[in-house]
Parts: sequence; C-alpha cells; structure tokens
Amino acid sequence: MDAYKMINDVLVHLFNEIWELEEQAIITEEFKDISNNDMHIIEAIGLGDGGTMSVIAKKLNITAGSLTTSMNSLVNKKYVTRERSEQDRRVVYIRLLDKGVKAYRHHEDFHQQMTDAVIKNLKEEEVDVLVRTLGSLSDFFRDYGKE
Repeated sequence: MDAYKMINDVLVHLFNEIWELEEQAIITEEFKDISNNDMHIIEAIGLGDGGTMSVIAKKLNITAGSLTTSMNSLVNKKYVTRERSEQDRRVVYIRLLDKGVKAYRHHEDFHQQMTDAVIKNLKEEEVDVLVRTLGSLSDFFRDYGKE
C-alpha cells in the first residue's frame, strides 16, 4: 500500500475509532446519565471559573442556542451551574459543580492515556515530527470551508 493511501485509510478510520472508543471509555456506570457530546461540553467549560455560554459555544463551534439544550440537561443532572451576570443579565456564566469536575477529570484521564500510548515508543525527534504533522492536520480542519 502506498503512503498516501495508507495515510488516508488511517485518518478515515481513526476518527471513527477514537469517537467510539472514547465513548466506551468515558461513559462508564458512574457517568451513564450523560453522552459523549455532554462530556465534550464539560471539557469546554473547563476547571476554575468556567466561562460564558457564548465563549463555550465558540470553543465547540456551535451556536449558543444549540448549547442551551445540552446545558439545561447538564444543569438538571447537577454537572454544571448557570448564573446570570449582575452587570448584564444577558450574560450567563457556566461552571462545573463537583460532579462535573469529576467527569472532567475522568475524561482528561482518558485523553492522557491516549496521548501516552501514542508517544511512549517515539524518540524525541519523532514526537517533533508528529506534533508538526498533527498541527498541519488541525490547521486543515480549522480552515476547511472558510475560503
């Protein structure tokens, strides 16, 4: 198999495999009440002070309206809290509750294991090449359709 075909084949299958495996790994008995999509919303909120609905929506590349439905569910399940700004009632701040922090850490652990598995047998110069390659791939996805 030539390099171009092999790279294409790996990329096409890798995205689906990561999504499916991630869902199996992170949606455990403890977190069975949320979806993989919910877990990525929790990741976008992050630790600490969280952020506004519009900032989180932008991180996820979705509209604030689309985020609202998922956010309602996460609030009801006690993963996140929503608070309106005292200065501007249109601004809504989101932050993780203890249950959300626990889910965040669980998801973060999966990503750590995945990253460790990729780089554990690479030499430093190979890691550098991989970082540049993945950066180019990320740029492609970020810029695709913007022209």
